[in-house]
Order: sequence, then structure tokens, then C-alpha cells
Amino acid sequence: MLSAVTRLLPLRSGLAKIGAVTWFLLRVLGQCLPALARPGLLVEQIYNAGARSLIIIMLCGLFLGMVLGLQGYDLLARFGSESALGVAAALGLIKELGPVLTALLFAGRAGTALASEIGLMGATDQLTAMEMMAVDPVRHVVAPRFMGGVIAMPLLTAIFDCIGIYGAQLVGVAMMRIPAGTFWSQTENAVGLSDINEGVIKSLVFGVACSLLAVYEGYHAQPTAEGVGLATTRTVVSSAVLILMLDYILTAAFL
Repeated sequence: MLSAVTRLLPLRSGLAKIGAVTWFLLRVLGQCLPALARPGLLVEQIYNAGARSLIIIMLCGLFLGMVLGLQGYDLLARFGSESALGVAAALGLIKELGPVLTALLFAGRAGTALASEIGLMGATDQLTAMEMMAVDPVRHVVAPRFMGGVIAMPLLTAIFDCIGIYGAQLVGVAMMRIPAGTFWSQTENAVGLSDINEGVIKSLVFGVACSLLAVYEGYHAQPTAEGVGLATTRTVVSSAVLILMLDYILTAAFL
């Protein structure tokens, strides 16, 4: 009997964590509209989460596109379909690789910054001071950062996709001598609105997941240096697992 109860403890703690995160999400969503009354802070958070992640997003997108160009050309050449390189690269980036890798990079850069920033505010008693002054920290601290991350994610994904397709074109046209007209015309004809919608929806879902986990872990971090470090680590690990799990669910739903 005791062993059975012991085996159920991880399940119980997991369900409790899901419930706590869900309740925190409802609190944050309830404060999103009031947070719009401070557009300057929202724009600042979009800048912190999005613009400051541009360099790593653009570099990774370019090199991923170039790798897709090399690997895709090698694979398609075996079937005599080298001209379809643009289609393969564009669909792979827009529907799958773009949203997933952008979310992983976002979690590693912006997610950790959000968690550590809010965690340090808790460790230095800034959140407690706001509560003592009857100021809701969820409204004034958490909600703008959450919304900034959600808005920035689709924009970063679009930039990642564009740079990645350019990298594939750079390899396919400049190195492998695929005609530029063939590359772009086939890509334009093959990529439809449904493919773009799939990528946009995935990026929005990943943005909500990454931003929520980052602000949740930061807000509930232990008010110590070790607690803030553990919250940052949990943000990256949890975000990576959740992104891949949600990616499978969304892909199965679209197919």
C-alpha cells in the first residue's frame, strides 16, 4: 500500500503543477487588457523579448537554411528533383523548423531573461513592496512581459523563415546552379495560405507556452540566488519539452 502511494506522488505533484500554471495563466490573462493602458511598457517588453533576440534568430535561420539547401539538394538529386529544393526548404521552414527552432532559441535567450528578471525582483523584495502599496505585480510586472513575449514570437518566426529561405536559395542558386526563376516560381506555387497559417498558429501557441513558463517560474522562484538560478534552468528545460510536445499535437491536428 505504501509503495503504491509512493508511486502516485510524482503524478500528484505533476497534476498540482499543471493546475498551478493554469490558474496563473488565468490570472495573467485577466490582467492583459488593463496592462494595455501602459503601451510604453508593452513596447519596451516587445523590444526586450524580440529585438534583442534578432541577432541569434537571423544567424541561426541563415545557417539552417544553408544546411537545408545542402542536405535537400543531396537528397533530391537522388531522385532527379533538384528543382524542388525551394519547395522542400520553404515548407520545412514555414510549417515545422521555423516555429520550433525559433521557440527553442526564444526560450534560451528571452525566456531565461524574463525568469531571472522577475526572480531577482522577488529576491530583492520589489514584488513584496508593490503588494504592500496595493499594486498588483501580476498586472504591472508579469502581464506586460507575457504579452511582449507572445507578440514577439510570430514576428521572430517570420524573420527566421525569410532568412532561412534566403539561405537555402543562396546554396541552391549560387552553389548548385539551380535557376533562380525555377527556385522561386516552384516555391510560390507550392506554398499556400494553409501552410502559412499552420506556422503562424504554432508560433502563437509556442509564444504563449514559453512566455507563460518564463514568467511563472520567475514569479514563483525562491528569493535566493540559488532559487533564481533553478527557476531559470527550469524555464529552459520545461519550455523545450513543452514545445516539442505541443509541436507533435499541433502537427497531428493539422494533418
